[in-house]
Amino acid sequence: MDTRPIGIFDSGVGGLTVVREVIKAMPLEDTIYFGDTARVPYGSKSKETVTDFSRQIMRFLISKNVKAIIIACNTVSSNCYNILKSEFDIPIIEVVNPGVESCLKVTKSNRVGVIGTATTIKSHAYEERLKEQRNNIVVFQKPCPLFVPLAEEGFTENDIAKLTAATYLKELKDKNIDSLILGCTHYPLLKKTIGEYMGMDVKIVDPAAETAHKMKDFLTSQNMEGDKNPGKHVFYCSDNCSQFNEICSKNLGIECHVHKVDIEKY
Repeated sequence: MDTRPIGIFDSGVGGLTVVREVIKAMPLEDTIYFGDTARVPYGSKSKETVTDFSRQIMRFLISKNVKAIIIACNTVSSNCYNILKSEFDIPIIEVVNPGVESCLKVTKSNRVGVIGTATTIKSHAYEERLKEQRNNIVVFQKPCPLFVPLAEEGFTENDIAKLTAATYLKELKDKNIDSLILGCTHYPLLKKTIGEYMGMDVKIVDPAAETAHKMKDFLTSQNMEGDKNPGKHVFYCSDNCSQFNEICSKNLGIECHVHKVDIEKY
């Protein structure tokens, strides 16, 4: 057994969708979450900048004695995972491969859509890994940058969200895809709006659940499971704590007291 917490991080509130699945899959585990709300969004920034930010967050989480880390951010996972894995001696789980595996389980037509931040889409990480696993798959990609600020503001099901979804997703809907990967952990917060626009024939693929199970399988294989009952969950962010608290409590169904941290010290 290993009672140390699991570290989880994202550019903002989006990674809470992963926290939710971690709590569901591993109720005995403690978690420490960091959302970089002062510097969100990551998806419009360069790979070099995102890598520097990620190094700071990794150092912060390691200072909290975490036993493993989930990169709950597609922009970081698709651009920085190999770098972080080579630089830090701690187990790391990312979200792209779980998303790919989940999609391959549900697609029947092999016509797949991927939405994400501009940096994630530009990396072609999802497209390349899907085609590595299934060479006859056809992948259509679309950056949807405004979904992140909508999620950060809590505008997930109103008219603004619905109009934005229609504007972004019409192109993919016209491609007759049968599955759509939410290639940003903010996007599941708009899952209802996205799903309603795409229609019942399109499976919405959220990598969060598969990511949580990847971490569970790893901890079990290494005899590193926790034994708290129930697990405790601590939240940190770099700015705008009151809004983070509100979104956190709404999406996790637990009372959240987020702590502000100066991440640039790390």
